[in-house]
Amino acid sequence: MRIAVFGTGGVGGYFGGRLAQAGEDVIFIARGEHLKAIRQNGLRVDSIAGDFVTHPAQATDTPAEVGAVDAVLVTVKAWQVSEAAESMKPMVGPKTMVIPLENGVDASDQLAAVLGAENVLGGLCHLSALIADPGHIKHVAIPPRIAFGELDGRTSERVERLRQVFERCQGVTAAVPTDIRVALWEKFLFIAAISGVGAVTRQPAGVIRSVAETREKLLRAMEEVAAVAEARGIALSPGIVQKTMAFIDNMPSATMASMQRDIIEGRPSELDAQNGAVVRLGREAGIPTPTHEFIYASLLPGELKARGKSA
Repeated sequence: MRIAVFGTGGVGGYFGGRLAQAGEDVIFIARGEHLKAIRQNGLRVDSIAGDFVTHPAQATDTPAEVGAVDAVLVTVKAWQVSEAAESMKPMVGPKTMVIPLENGVDASDQLAAVLGAENVLGGLCHLSALIADPGHIKHVAIPPRIAFGELDGRTSERVERLRQVFERCQGVTAAVPTDIRVALWEKFLFIAAISGVGAVTRQPAGVIRSVAETREKLLRAMEEVAAVAEARGIALSPGIVQKTMAFIDNMPSATMASMQRDIIEGRPSELDAQNGAVVRLGREAGIPTPTHEFIYASLLPGELKARGKSA
């Protein structure tokens, strides 16, 4: 399968690298020193699931050079999705699958608005990975898992074909949920809580789950997302908050979410797509979200500064 990875950061580099390792025809969309290093030395991935190097690696910063592909993994940051959709148009033909792997619940709709709903799947992943150096991805925690499916819940041959491609990859578990929108919201419940509480406290998972007060904030944050989901007709799994807390309890203690790392290091983050989205969607549904409102308000001044905006 010919697959483009649009955004070769931690997520795109890991999953794209595994696809290339498995023999798929992968083209990495990257830029700057990262692109230069990938072209010269290949893509190096250090992983708790096994290290490898994809060399040579196909990489470009010009999607028009690539042409139409079978699938595009969209792995840019959440606030970059709409712009990325415009840029990837030359790679999207009538049969191209576009699979967003962003945190949050808006990416599929943003892509569909530009590329057409018929091309877009729902998608998500679980993985803690980052760019360690140009051309070098480091997967530090969480067994890599990817899930995707048709947004209308139907089964399809193209989704099954994509699942089989990922099943051939080392270090990847692939799934096709019965309802991808439910799966997206269950991931959202986890990531918005751990990212937000982690960013406000500047502490890793092991600390915030161990201190009674911050553990309570995690629970409240997850409960608020569950309430918003219910109000929007999303039927989350019974006991999802407790299941997610158990998952957090088993994460490596040093784990930090990508949004949290971005905020701590003064970079633009996914604050608006995570905690901000909970607040926005809660207001639309008439559901109070005081924990996320506090997190969003507390982090917003720093976010504006990171983006070069005045309050």
